[in-house]
Formats: sequence, structure tokens, C-alpha cells
Amino acid sequence: MSPTPVSMATPTAPATYSWEATNEAVAAKYGVPIDRIIRFDLNTSPTPPDLVGRILARNRFETSLSEYPPSDYRRLAETAATVYGVDRSEILVGAGADEILDMAAKAFLAAGGVAVVPVPTYSMYRVVTEQRGARAIAVPRLGQDDAYAIDIPAMRAAAREATAVWLCSPNNPTGRAEPAGAVEALLAGLEADAATDGRPTPFVILDEAYAEFTGESLLGLRATYPRLVTVRTASKAYALAGLRVGFAIARRSTLELMEPYRPPGSVSTVSVTVVTEALADPTEMLANLRRVEGERDRLRAALIDAGWRPDPSVTNFVLVHFGSPARAARVAEGLLRRGMVPRTFPAGHPLADCLRLTVRAAHEDDRLIAAAHEIEAETSAESVAATSARPAAGTATPSATRNAPEEATA
Repeated sequence: MSPTPVSMATPTAPATYSWEATNEAVAAKYGVPIDRIIRFDLNTSPTPPDLVGRILARNRFETSLSEYPPSDYRRLAETAATVYGVDRSEILVGAGADEILDMAAKAFLAAGGVAVVPVPTYSMYRVVTEQRGARAIAVPRLGQDDAYAIDIPAMRAAAREATAVWLCSPNNPTGRAEPAGAVEALLAGLEADAATDGRPTPFVILDEAYAEFTGESLLGLRATYPRLVTVRTASKAYALAGLRVGFAIARRSTLELMEPYRPPGSVSTVSVTVVTEALADPTEMLANLRRVEGERDRLRAALIDAGWRPDPSVTNFVLVHFGSPARAARVAEGLLRRGMVPRTFPAGHPLADCLRLTVRAAHEDDRLIAAAHEIEAETSAESVAATSARPAAGTATPSATRNAPEEATA
């Protein structure tokens, strides 16, 4: 019901995004009351900050709601620049991080161009690349034992023909940040390789949607790597995903290449007002970070107790391994039947044996924990039943296929 949202119409068509199943669709398919549906697949917060209610009740916004927002989002951009410690000229506002990614693809990728994507990672990097008529080179990350870190030599080798490199730290869907110094080493290597080859360095888009959860950012690297674009958002730590506000942070010369692709007024007046105030007063955001950290540790420990295998995480979600795609699919179905929507990965995906689960409110996570115990108990009972039904060694059994038609072969 909630697969990795990338589909290919034909081998030559660009990747497209398939929206997640709605609450209504899940409720209808599984016969669950809609108010019992919980989204464990979207990495969002269970409730918005209280300041949203206060601002809406005040009914005073950047402009009248009958008018467009300020064309430069000036107050929002200035506040973001202060929060991120950069100059106002180094901030570009967009409708969520996704619009920033789209603008970057339009600016840095021409038809027939090449972008490098370390996988597994956020699927939209490939989507926006191929929608530009460019080619995405997938470079496998290191394994689970190495926290899914980027393979620096392989990334450098692939990037020798690329004009763009997509990075994500902390990475979605693995929930891990790149090791200290890894991104710096990659950027230095990209510069060295470009100098050797006599070509421009590729643009590097570093998605830091989950950076607040670690308290660390690499946006300062733009000082030594002029073609670095760092992406930030109000969707995750600030719990304002529905308002769709994101930022590109880069040198002015790099942002000037992206700005022609900025749509007019794509960020609403309400969004501009609320996110400006949320950035200016981080009290509720910091409280959300503390809540997520404590609840994430509790949820992970409880899932381990239930017999599941969640990885460590520095984000607001955990990646859980089930050993095989078949078992992951069975668990996903069990959760959906109970009104809980996990993030799944399709056959052939490097995480096809996993589910990604959002850290939500304690009472919602309690439902997930209870479901984990129930599903494991069901699995154990089915295993015992199958063993009991198996004939003893040496016992003759009728052929189940003797009179059946032959299966079709390809």
C-alpha cells in the first residue's frame, strides 16, 4: 500500500512519483475506521506546534489572504538566514525541500546529462534527474555494518562524467548520518578529479532535511566548495510538513543559477507567516527534538523485545530488517490490517527486506509495539502449524500436482 513511490512506464521514460495511499484508501481496503489509521510511512510529526493555532487565531498574515505573498518572502528569508548563520543573499525559499530539489535539477542538469546518486536514498533524486532527460548513476552505499556510508572512491569514479551529485545526510531511509569527514573528503576528491580532467566540478546538492535531529550541519562547506547547495526544511523537526517550506543555502553565484526556475508565489502567505515565527522562536522545535529522541529509543528497544531488528537511527524514523522480502511483506500486511501504514520497498530494492517506521506519539507507538508482538505470535503459531502438518519421514503422500494442469513457463 505504500511502496517506494517510483515507477517506470517504459525503460526509456523518466521516473515518476506515485503518491502514497490515502487514509481513506487504506481504511476502505482493510475495513479499518479512518480515525484508526496511523501514518508510520511519512516521517512527519503527530501534531503541529501550538504556535500554529495562535497564529491562525490572530488572523494576521504577511499580506491579506486575498493577495499574493511578498515576492521575495523577505521576512522569512531574513529569519532563515539568521537561524542558519548565512547572508540573506545565500537563501532561496521554496515550497518544501522537494521544490528546492526540482529547481536544482532544472538548473544543473540538461537533457543527456548525468547525476550521481548513492543508493539507497531518497527516491526523488532519481525522479527529478530523469524528468530532466538526464541519467542517474546509482552508486551502492556501503553495507549495514558500515552504517550505509557513501562509497567515496566509487562516487568519485562515477562523478567524473557528472554535472550533479545528490547527497543526503542524515540519510533517508537508513536513518544514519555520514561518518565525520566523509562529505568533506568526497568534495575534496571531486575538486581534485575535476582539476585533473580539466573540467568544472559537479554541483553537489546536500539534503539536510533531518539535520536538526543531529544538531550538526555541513552548510559551511560552501566556503571551500562553491558549487555546494545545502537543503533545509521546516517539515521534519519543526513539525510543519503541511505548510511546505524549504530552503536552498549556497553561494550567491550558485543560487543565481537556480532562481530563474523559482515559481512565483509557490509558498503561501500562511506558510510564510507561520514558518517565520517558528524559526524565530525554536522553543517548540527543540521540545519536539527531545520528544523524538526519547520516544525513538523507547520504540526501538520495544521492537527489539518483540523480536524485530531495528537499526540505530539519528532521525525521526527507524529502519527495521526482517531478513527477507517475503517476511517484510507479511509484516507490512499485518500492520495495514491493523490500520498502521509502514513504508515498504519493492522487489529489487536494496532494502526490500525492510520496513521504515516513523517515530510518532507514545500512544501511537504503543499500538505499533502491540502489533509487533501480535504479528510475531501469529508467525510463530503458523510455523508450528506448518511443522505439525508436515508428514513424517518416509510417509507416502499423494501428489498435489499429479492431476493439475502444467504451470505456464516463460
